[in-house]
Amino acid sequence: MNDITLLDGGLGQELLRRSGDAPTHMWSTRLMIDHPDLVRAVHADFFAAGAQIATANTYALHRDRLQGTPYEDSLDALYAAALTAAETARADHGSGRIAGALGPLNGSYRPDAHPDLATARPLYAECAERMAGRVDLVICETVASLTHARAALQGAQAAGVPVWLAITVDDEDGTRLRSGEAVADVVEIARSEGAEAVLANCSVPESMPAALAALTASHLPTGAYANAFTRITPEFRRAGASVDALQAREDLGPERYAEHAMSWVAQGARIVGGCCETGPDHIAAIAQHLAARRVAAVS
Repeated sequence: MNDITLLDGGLGQELLRRSGDAPTHMWSTRLMIDHPDLVRAVHADFFAAGAQIATANTYALHRDRLQGTPYEDSLDALYAAALTAAETARADHGSGRIAGALGPLNGSYRPDAHPDLATARPLYAECAERMAGRVDLVICETVASLTHARAALQGAQAAGVPVWLAITVDDEDGTRLRSGEAVADVVEIARSEGAEAVLANCSVPESMPAALAALTASHLPTGAYANAFTRITPEFRRAGASVDALQAREDLGPERYAEHAMSWVAQGARIVGGCCETGPDHIAAIAQHLAARRVAAVS
């Protein structure tokens, strides 16, 4: 029996690679306007590779990300485009679930710039409300601090579906959030705020075992989906920075990444997949390993 849920991979980076567009801090949002069918095609390829969940291209759809751009009054239209792309890919595939991605306010890996709880909660809620009725679950992604965790989980409840919490951890110390706070301290927040699974995401694969060990205390399903960047640079943490400030690793091809993912499964993870710089080939490699594991279990 398959007891592992396989997520998709890094949607934004895959879209950027296929489009050939120059990277900007708005790249994943612009693609829904400039190349709408490309978003659907990437979802379709992840499904074909074995992913059971399509994570909609909603991660960066926040008012603060759109302010001062040509899209600042287009939040509803952008959500509709992102969700339609995922829905169409699922319909064509014939099965699967759709997850709404709820990314961080004021940029990724910036716990210092995250608003306080009272400010952040309604901003996350308005995003979740736009997903209601169109997603099967919401994943609060790249959560970098305890305040971020609490605000995102509270706001995400507005979607009326199960909510998963995915934290990003220090690349050198997987027991710490990027804020420096202990991963162990996020466990009680996850439980009290109604998370139905806790995961670590968008950190190097080597940091995941320590994060998973700390998350196990939640007694919730755990999981991991890592990025394939060399490191998160200070330049990328600046407001308005684009992905060209980051460098992809050369030692994390599909097979090597799948080996990491299977080590997380051996540790007890029940949800695995990929984040930035992982594509359909990485997900296919994990799917092959999971299939071999099932065969071994019944033979």
